[in-house]
Amino acid sequence: MKNSNAFGIWAEQLAQRYLQQQGFTLLTQGYCCRYGEIDLIMVNAEQLIFVEVKARASTTFGEASESISFNKQRKVIRTAENFLLQHPAYQNFACRFDVICIQAQQQIAKMLQQDFSQLTYDLDWIEAAFTLD
Repeated sequence: MKNSNAFGIWAEQLAQRYLQQQGFTLLTQGYCCRYGEIDLIMVNAEQLIFVEVKARASTTFGEASESISFNKQRKVIRTAENFLLQHPAYQNFACRFDVICIQAQQQIAKMLQQDFSQLTYDLDWIEAAFTLD
């Protein structure tokens, strides 16, 4: 597995643990349909959040928060609509689209064995990052 893939998996696991500490429960991870993929779908009481996780190991190509394009937002929204059609039990839940950005504080290219446990990072949780409008 390439370092970038391992870094992405690590970032999603980190985001999931963070949201669970905030009181959310994981419904599914990596939900896919023909419209796209949603990294995490979490629930708390009667609130459903669709979470896009963006992680960056450097700022060469911009900050993690800058990488959620309008097209990506539309794909996530269409994928969420598909999820709700397939899971009618959640159709009356309040829905929100959040983004969790993880920005590493050091380069990961030289990390051996893909061990990110010593990596320092900033985690930014953007609640209601975008809407259906």
